[in-house]
Amino acid sequence: MAESTLTHPNNQEPVVFTQEELGWLPWLEPYPADQLTERHWAGLVDASRSKSPYFLLLARDPDVLQARTKTDKDIFYNTTNGLPRAERELAATATSRLNGCIYCASVHSRFATQYSKRKGDVQRLLDEGVDADIDPRWNAIIAASVALTETPISFDKNHVEALRTVGLDDLEIIDVINGSAFFNWANRLMLSLGEPTSPTQPAGRV
Repeated sequence: MAESTLTHPNNQEPVVFTQEELGWLPWLEPYPADQLTERHWAGLVDASRSKSPYFLLLARDPDVLQARTKTDKDIFYNTTNGLPRAERELAATATSRLNGCIYCASVHSRFATQYSKRKGDVQRLLDEGVDADIDPRWNAIIAASVALTETPISFDKNHVEALRTVGLDDLEIIDVINGSAFFNWANRLMLSLGEPTSPTQPAGRV
């Protein structure tokens, strides 16, 4: 299927990190929702994602999308063991904050607030950046996420020891790594395929 490049000259991109719900506009034509095949539905995993221009764009390669979505769900939703959901979302938020992905930071900061009930602390991370001094446990998770984001090889035994000092076991440390690593990739994908819209603007194409 031919791809059309899209532009949104009237969009005013948000420039402040926020927990508000933002929209997102693609730079390539999403796959038409009315042409989704059984393979595309399998790739979406969740049928509700057919309403998202981002996932419809990724549905152009449904097999990769399916692998991506199952990985995402396993990292963030499989919380029988390992790190609490709030702190997985904290790792994603810290990574997105450092990478400058305002859209992803808005999504995962809301989840971090929802599961931690610490809206003020989450907002401090957004407002002050990854150097915000919150508390020893969250500071250690943020520092580990930042190291992985800046240069993965800079994440070392000192970060692991700091995470253990604040009470994380091996499975929980792996969850920090997975959450940050996934969003190092996801941020770059979203930043290269489109642009966010403010909560006061329609999410449709301009």
